[in-house]
Amino acid sequence: MVIVFDAELWIWDARRADTWTFVSLPAEASEEIRDLAGGLRRGFGSLRVRVTVGGSTWKTSIFPDSARGRYALPIKRAVRTAEALDVGDIATVTIELIDF
Repeated sequence: MVIVFDAELWIWDARRADTWTFVSLPAEASEEIRDLAGGLRRGFGSLRVRVTVGGSTWKTSIFPDSARGRYALPIKRAVRTAEALDVGDIATVTIELIDF
């Protein structure tokens, strides 16, 4: 399954010294992924994905975000720097589910 979408970068504040930057997958895609994944999950309900943003491609995991009812994808600092992205920017994201 491959999903391409545009999303705004946002910060998840864990009320700790570190913060994480994410994008939310579209609601419809999140629903399809939940249906497809069934009981297949790793720690924190995560699913392995291959991601492309601009010229950067990497493997990571998406996580269920109960507050938004969607999956959330972390965008690591190296990618944000390479692609000149910051919180509030819109990125075009391609996600491919792997390990199915």
